[in-house]
Amino acid sequence: MSKQTLVLGAGCFWGVQYFFDQLHGILETEVGYSGGSVDNPTYEQVCYENTGHAEVCRVVFDDSLVGVEDVVKYFFMMHDPTQLNRQGPDVGNEYRSAIFYTNEEQVDAIRSAIRFIESKKSIKVVTEVAQLVVFWPAEDYHQKFTERTGRGACHIDPTEISLVS
Repeated sequence: MSKQTLVLGAGCFWGVQYFFDQLHGILETEVGYSGGSVDNPTYEQVCYENTGHAEVCRVVFDDSLVGVEDVVKYFFMMHDPTQLNRQGPDVGNEYRSAIFYTNEEQVDAIRSAIRFIESKKSIKVVTEVAQLVVFWPAEDYHQKFTERTGRGACHIDPTEISLVS
């Protein structure tokens, strides 16, 4: 088994975590914050102050079961990468589309997927692509929120998850 990690921002992190928890080959997920300039931010800071952080989900996967290309494909399937600083009803740069990669090999898969989407659909993908600098875990009450409460899938349609798992 070979583990890899991607940190994905695709709107409200509750639904992103729920989506990826349903997929074969995903070993663990954790929601948090990344891409900003404030150390150890809180949810309130990320939502109401200018921290620069996005709500993200750290996705650890077994790349012998699900490859980087597949994780990236699912990421682009489960949200709208053409919307700048929003997904569904959630608006703000904390809800931006972003992929924070953890090794250089992942960059090729990400860039290839973006080129494919833009050429096939004649759209502009606005997803931020950057190397992961630091991931700050969110507060405990955010972890597995949708799984625990049955609420908070946000812009993710849980009925469509079965189509990709």
